[in-house]
Amino acid sequence: MPAPLPAQNPSAARFGGLDGLRAVAVALVLVYHLFPDLLPGGFLGVDVFFVISGFLITSLLLRELDMHGRIDLVGFWRRRARRLLPALGLALLVTTSLAWTVGGDLLVGIGRQIAGAAFFVSNWVYVAAGADYFTRDNPELFRNTWSLAIEEQFYILLPLLLLLLFRLRGRRARSVLLIALGTASACWMAVLSLLGADPTRIYFGSDTHTFGLLLGAGAAALLHRPPEPPVSPDSLRASGSAAAVPAALRRKTGVAAQLGWMVAALAGLAVLGWLAATLPEASPISFHGGFQLATLASLVVVCAITRPRAWIGRALDVQPLRWVGERSYGIYLWHWPLLIVFAAAFGEGVEPWIVGLVTLVLTIVVAALSYRYVERPIRRIGLVKSCKRAFSIRTQTPRHRVVAISLGLVILLTLPATAYAIATAPRLSSAAEAIARGQAALDRQAETDENADGSATDGSNGEDAAAGSASKGEGSTKSEGKGSTEGEGPAKPAPPIAPEGRDITAIGDSVMLASLPELTETFPGIAVDAAVSRGFGAGVGIAQGASQQGSLRRVVVAGLGTNGTVQPEELDALHQVTGDRPLVLVNAYGERDWIPGVNQQLADYAAAHRGVVVADWAGSVNGVDGALAGDGIHPNPSGGEIYAEAVQRALEELQTPDEAIGYGIPRR
Repeated sequence: MPAPLPAQNPSAARFGGLDGLRAVAVALVLVYHLFPDLLPGGFLGVDVFFVISGFLITSLLLRELDMHGRIDLVGFWRRRARRLLPALGLALLVTTSLAWTVGGDLLVGIGRQIAGAAFFVSNWVYVAAGADYFTRDNPELFRNTWSLAIEEQFYILLPLLLLLLFRLRGRRARSVLLIALGTASACWMAVLSLLGADPTRIYFGSDTHTFGLLLGAGAAALLHRPPEPPVSPDSLRASGSAAAVPAALRRKTGVAAQLGWMVAALAGLAVLGWLAATLPEASPISFHGGFQLATLASLVVVCAITRPRAWIGRALDVQPLRWVGERSYGIYLWHWPLLIVFAAAFGEGVEPWIVGLVTLVLTIVVAALSYRYVERPIRRIGLVKSCKRAFSIRTQTPRHRVVAISLGLVILLTLPATAYAIATAPRLSSAAEAIARGQAALDRQAETDENADGSATDGSNGEDAAAGSASKGEGSTKSEGKGSTEGEGPAKPAPPIAPEGRDITAIGDSVMLASLPELTETFPGIAVDAAVSRGFGAGVGIAQGASQQGSLRRVVVAGLGTNGTVQPEELDALHQVTGDRPLVLVNAYGERDWIPGVNQQLADYAAAHRGVVVADWAGSVNGVDGALAGDGIHPNPSGGEIYAEAVQRALEELQTPDEAIGYGIPRR
């Protein structure tokens, strides 16, 4: 008896183009991480993944509901575990062991990171730990698992939600709630950003960053068609009527529809490319419309390429793209920890693009091996049967024997290495230790000021001393002027007296805080107000408050360029607050996108304003071994000495005739 024709239903068949789109998404993420200067908005590739996952998983669950009238929850979650856990476990063991061989800051919080990744809650683990997704200094080894956590949380709730929605009649009614939830999540992201929430909290939050998954699910529910009954060849011959042929087989896709889908998909891809090339990371505009627009563009692409027999779907299914798309999970999983390990192992002496290229090649190789020998077998027959088959003498070929032995050795070596790495991991990173050292010095200084008999915390004693120095300078100038009137010839104004620590107010960020012990040693009595993650605008506010309280001293040092851009109006505001006081602007050093622009802006401002000079911390510390902590930004004790010396050289520059204005003396 001839076999019946299969039901022709888009949700039952493989969706064309999705593997190719996965390849595009993972390529965006790879370029963003490995070669960040080329694609600053490549982080949007994760949002493309979200839309694909929401659409595909919902389509498969709806098909199961149509075929069986129920969803096998245990079976669904078991399939998800087979798909995700084996490759994840292998990556955690291998890369943790590699990080242990390198050591240093790579292992900070590694136990917490592994637990978060294994239980798919790493997004909230990193939020609780105060991690910053958008910094490349001192990053967490498994930071990229935040998106896997959000997806798995969605996979747990989606089947339960669909069981409720299935009671509603009509595709539109079923999709409304999913679309409404997705819209609410997208709006909540924008609202939290407007309220000034931490960008990493917004980016990592399951509440704020699930809209791609939800909207993809809503699109799948809206476009889903119930399956049509199978038709046997005998019934077709007996009826002799086209009416017996399923509607999906009778329908033909016209050229106009094909061109429409193609234009829509290409337009969506163009929008994604434009956003990936231009959207600044962690910027307000990214949360107020950037992520939302990227998600809508991804929805358009997914809906267009998955239409039955769509040309554009076939175009995206070309073999190279499909090959990468099928392995995109492993590629995404491995690339980040390998990048972090290689960057730490190679050090600053190797060009970043070389590190990125080595990481890319090894990532593709490892992901391909993982897909072939771990992911695909376990997904097909399960972990237990895969292990039995791998170690069964009867079923082993020589190649299988080599693979089984190799995997066994990898697990045998990496399990104890991972356990040892967790047990011996440092509690704080070297950068955190440098900051803690500075904070301890700041606390001791505050305690000393409070306990000193008759001392004033607002620096009034320093101001009195500075005023005395200034009066001496004035007297010297006047006496020279008097001598000139008596025929002694023209007199030159005396250069200003070099400031002491009691003459200086320093306002800075965590780099200045880490340098505080060396600053106080070089400038005893200096008043320092420094804190972690402080930007230039906050520093201006602190200077304004000190000026209003009368505690702003005769010389101001500002080191505030590490944590973000500096606006011209902020520089003008600080200059206005300092008035006739000499102003030292400490430039910034580190692998952050905005730092070169900040340093150029500070240099230009100093060149255009008399009495303003730059302390060249960046130029002084660049290339000095051992001067910086593992993040390449915060100074160790030797780096703190360099920081203090840079400030001292800037103060000496203020004493030259071109810059000398006197301390407390009006500008000439």
